[in-house]
Amino acid sequence: HLSRVVADVVGLAPVEPATSRVWIGSIGSVFSKMAATSAYQSNGVIVPKQEMEAFIVRCMRKVGTDKAHAESLAEVLVAGDYRGHFSHGLNRLQMYVTDIQKGVCQPSGSPVIVNELPATALVDGKNVLGPVVGKFCMKLAMQKAQQAGIGWVVARGSNHYGIAGFYSMMAASRGMIGMSYTNASPLVAPSGGKKKFLGTNPISVAAPGKDGDSFVLDMATSAVALGKVELQHRKGEQIPSGWATNSRGEVTNKPDEVLSDGALLPLGGTIETSGYKGYGLAMMVDLFCGVLSGAHYGSNIRSWLNVTDPADLGQCFVAINPAAFAPGFEDRMQDLMDMARSQEPANPSVPVQVPGDPERRHMAKCDAEGGIRYHVSQIEFADDIARKLGVEPPRRK
Repeated sequence: HLSRVVADVVGLAPVEPATSRVWIGSIGSVFSKMAATSAYQSNGVIVPKQEMEAFIVRCMRKVGTDKAHAESLAEVLVAGDYRGHFSHGLNRLQMYVTDIQKGVCQPSGSPVIVNELPATALVDGKNVLGPVVGKFCMKLAMQKAQQAGIGWVVARGSNHYGIAGFYSMMAASRGMIGMSYTNASPLVAPSGGKKKFLGTNPISVAAPGKDGDSFVLDMATSAVALGKVELQHRKGEQIPSGWATNSRGEVTNKPDEVLSDGALLPLGGTIETSGYKGYGLAMMVDLFCGVLSGAHYGSNIRSWLNVTDPADLGQCFVAINPAAFAPGFEDRMQDLMDMARSQEPANPSVPVQVPGDPERRHMAKCDAEGGIRYHVSQIEFADDIARKLGVEPPRRK
């Protein structure tokens, strides 16, 4: 069971779990959750970024993946780990390997534009790796935004594409506002329900400030990404109350109960704690991704354990060119972020941040140490994949 539940279908999680970073409620509780669930361990194993990328490429090439596709996947997965999204980096590798081995994801090929207008496009991902589809679509959206002011591209026939923020940041790095959404296999119970209905359906929005600063919101619409539950399971630790329910629809602290036949809760938790808001956001994502593109949606999407049918995920990529609107966008964006950071903190030792700051801190720490520090269980996991595939494991620093 757990060999397939090697992660969740796109959610998020920077240094803290995705749900902790909803940017509402007590900022102190946000950071206490970050500390409690961070995959960044002082006694972990450091692997240089380039080495982890090379390892992922070796694994994917071994099962027959096109070299360029393997490299795209490695770039996105390692970007996730580098930013602290450990549930969506190396933790996802076995899923991609299995999908290629089982023939439910194509090892080569190219996405195709099916329908197109000056500012919009529908893309058929042709069932290739999600990062290949995602990069194709966001590049197309940026090209359209350059000419029309906005580019709105939706894709069908795609697969898990890693962290949603990777694609929104592509646009931000070009001076545009970027948005990225994806639907996913049913893992989340609807408000008032007890069975899985929607995916973790993430939302990402990125916008450039000045001198390399940026706003990067990257959050699941579930209370947490399933990968965070898996990480707690691997570490032998309980999960916080409000993350998920067991098969009876009862809130649980036991990862085993969630991974057996439980469900994640929507962002916000139960109905009493406003979980219906996260539920509504998740349906909005499916509207943009599944319904608009003609991909699968809701409970029509294959279950997470299904390794016989293509995923046919729907995804949405938006690029907005600020030059088509009021002058001075980056100045005002920077001012807004500076205003937020200058707010008086509830806890003097914990300054107010903006979305993207925790990831920047994590990347700086990785740079200082010469690589990404992985939890020992993640490295053991990578070594096991290497043994099974007959490839060289990732070299430690």
